[in-house]
Amino acid sequence: MALRTLATAKTLGAISRFQQHVRGLQTFTLPDLSYDYGALEPAISGEIMQLHHQKHHQTYITNYNKAIEQLDDAITKGDASTAVKLQSAIKFNGGGHVNHSIFWKNLAPTSEGGGEPPHGSLGSAINQSFSSVEKLIAKMNAEGAAVQGSGWVWLAVDKELKRLVVETTSNQDPLVTKGPSLVPLIGIDVWEHAYYLQYKNVRPDYLKNIWKVINWKYASEVYEKECP
Repeated sequence: MALRTLATAKTLGAISRFQQHVRGLQTFTLPDLSYDYGALEPAISGEIMQLHHQKHHQTYITNYNKAIEQLDDAITKGDASTAVKLQSAIKFNGGGHVNHSIFWKNLAPTSEGGGEPPHGSLGSAINQSFSSVEKLIAKMNAEGAAVQGSGWVWLAVDKELKRLVVETTSNQDPLVTKGPSLVPLIGIDVWEHAYYLQYKNVRPDYLKNIWKVINWKYASEVYEKECP
């Protein structure tokens, strides 16, 4: 079953890439996961991961590509009104694609280092900015739980000021909407589709458990690239 679900995800990606080639317009495809849907259990169920990846993320990509095609057509026709109207769909669905592409990289099975605390330069920066990893997690959990409706909670580095910050964004707004110098290190999806099947409406429990599969290695690599 594990191999079958992973193969299904890769097949979807291959189909999307073929469709992109046929259209001739630069569009976006569903990224493959580096782990099986069930590999994050018990923190996140395989059912949630499969629906989240194959259905929700794919829907954002499909609608983003559609909006891009419509925008291309509107620009070709010189239809400024339609081009402006499409901006909200591009922001929402494009943001959904950007955010989820980061989210999958932010997760890792415990057998592959998921949940292991950060060391090196990122660990030192966290201690300097938040006193400890535990206090950072508590801050992100509190701010994530307080997001009204749907959105994201982020750990980011301000690449100009060289400091860590915690931010939240609404709906599918990408982190860049909070500042062009902010680079996401960890983004946690607090939309109900990310946890409801397993945690019902108890978002704090989801936030508590997701840290068991957070990929700090990936976050550290991004941080070291931005703050060498």
